[in-house]
Amino acid sequence: QVQLAESGGRLVQPGGSLRLSCAASGLTFSSTNMGWFRQAPGKERDFVAAIRWSGEITYIADSVKGRFTISRNNAKNTVYLQMNNLKPEDTAVYHCAARSRYASDYSNWGQGTQVTVSS
Repeated sequence: QVQLAESGGRLVQPGGSLRLSCAASGLTFSSTNMGWFRQAPGKERDFVAAIRWSGEITYIADSVKGRFTISRNNAKNTVYLQMNNLKPEDTAVYHCAARSRYASDYSNWGQGTQVTVSS
């Protein structure tokens, strides 16, 4: 079955950086679009970033544009979220998700990794 395992979340000070990783298994990763979402306590889940199966096209939410980047390594079945200049409002559980190449919705989700930005 499809498994997505996020890692890299931790407590970081404002202005700091983190790189989240999401290791995928049970799917043809090189044909799968990947995304990152986040959910803060008491709030809805928000889109953060997405990357097409080939890695050539990426999408970044306006709230994090200029600070976050998404990338992937198809040889390692892993997608990354590089987060720079972190702010307290970036505090959330970050989930990666998988969407088949021609599908409209994300069908598989990871358990998430906690990112806390605080001094």
